[in-house]
Amino acid sequence: MLGGGVMKIVRDYFIRSVYCSPWNGSDNGFGSQYVWAGSLESGIQIGANHRKPVMVIIHKSWCPACKKLKPKFAESQEIQSLSKHFVMVNVIDDQEPSSRDYSPDGNYIPRILFVSPNGYVDLTIYNEDGTLQYKYFYSRPEQIAKSMRKAIEKYRLE
Repeated sequence: MLGGGVMKIVRDYFIRSVYCSPWNGSDNGFGSQYVWAGSLESGIQIGANHRKPVMVIIHKSWCPACKKLKPKFAESQEIQSLSKHFVMVNVIDDQEPSSRDYSPDGNYIPRILFVSPNGYVDLTIYNEDGTLQYKYFYSRPEQIAKSMRKAIEKYRLE
């Protein structure tokens, strides 16, 4: 009989290779050093399988605010460090989800939302340093990192 550690390795490998193969998402300018899920759907599935929250960035290729955020996000050591606790997803242009769950206070961009390990958009995690009119709009890495830390605390991730 295999030991617990070996079984966990075999199980994790099986989950990643069979159920979680779409880890090869594009960074779309947000940083190739991050591990991106291939789609929102695969990211939510991976989050459920690995019991991790999902961080979803919704942006457009033509958006000036999105273009301004990308290098700041990509270069942030703090976000990189915190990202290991999340399944990272970024959706661009026509990949934007049509469900109103992903535009709780409007269709502005960029929006960053956090999805619980159970697959529900968590409306309690938002940019507390932003405006109430655009709660999921982030312009600075410090704002994003603050929300990431809140999600880690809420879902008790180590």
